[in-house]
Amino acid sequence: MTERIRHSRQSAIRLFAREYYESSLPDGGEGEFDPVFIITKLGAKVNRMLVAGVIEGLERRDTERGPMYQGSVRDPTGRHMWSVGSFQPELHSEMEELLARFESGDRFLMTCVGKSNHYQTEDGGFFVRMRLEDHAIIDRAAYAAWLIDAADHTMRRIDAWSKAKECADASPDSLREAGVPEDLHDGLLLALGHYPDWDPESYKVGVLQALSAAEGRFVSFDEDEADSTPEVAAAPQAEASGDSEEGAADIPETVLSLIKEKAGEDGLDYNSIVQGCAQRGINDEAAIENAIDKLRDVDCEIIEARFGWFKPLSN
Repeated sequence: MTERIRHSRQSAIRLFAREYYESSLPDGGEGEFDPVFIITKLGAKVNRMLVAGVIEGLERRDTERGPMYQGSVRDPTGRHMWSVGSFQPELHSEMEELLARFESGDRFLMTCVGKSNHYQTEDGGFFVRMRLEDHAIIDRAAYAAWLIDAADHTMRRIDAWSKAKECADASPDSLREAGVPEDLHDGLLLALGHYPDWDPESYKVGVLQALSAAEGRFVSFDEDEADSTPEVAAAPQAEASGDSEEGAADIPETVLSLIKEKAGEDGLDYNSIVQGCAQRGINDEAAIENAIDKLRDVDCEIIEARFGWFKPLSN
């Protein structure tokens, strides 16, 4: 009788959304019971993850096997997408409670623990999300603690990546001599061999944004204010759009114009689209997201070059 190899439970990695959704390297999973990892640009080996943010989306989809749920939480760097499958009935009643709160307009902070998950499209697109295992609704203090913890973990990986880049060769001995922590060696070696040269400055900016949020200077992540739009911000939208139907029709045009004007080689990221729309008097993020979906899936005016980054099909 062949003895089954038991793998130890992976610790849940703290990381911000941007580091995770910019990943494109799976590792492991060759055997039936082998864990599957997602390797980030900074070399994090993500199997289980602990993330947090304000809930931004939640919907139920009915399938032949039963209901499934898709949701997202937003941290200062972007959105963590997660799902609960039809094969997880133990979570369904909790999802229905969350869905009822979300659909009533309630917005709240929550932590999510789950397994990394990914899929690839026929044209080579690589998309990551999380399969939810557990969650909790939290207060501002708990969210601030997570932000600080995730920032600390991210800076540790940035420091290790910087040291690894200075090594003469990519080998465990070189990393050890450079002072890179042993637990980061495997992921860093894989990341250095997969990702082309890139600048981690945007990740450092994300850390600064997270620390600002932890100190209370980022009001959009306050659970009491996350679902409200200041009256002073709403006024330009009504003034610019005339009646509501005409304003709604203008949103896809505004989004397309922004993408055409500001998309770089990698495209334009979702946060920049939302910010650009706000500057033009459009503050309805749900309508902006619907416009993006319409431009991508119906009108075929834009493509999602990678998760959360959009490019025009033509100029």
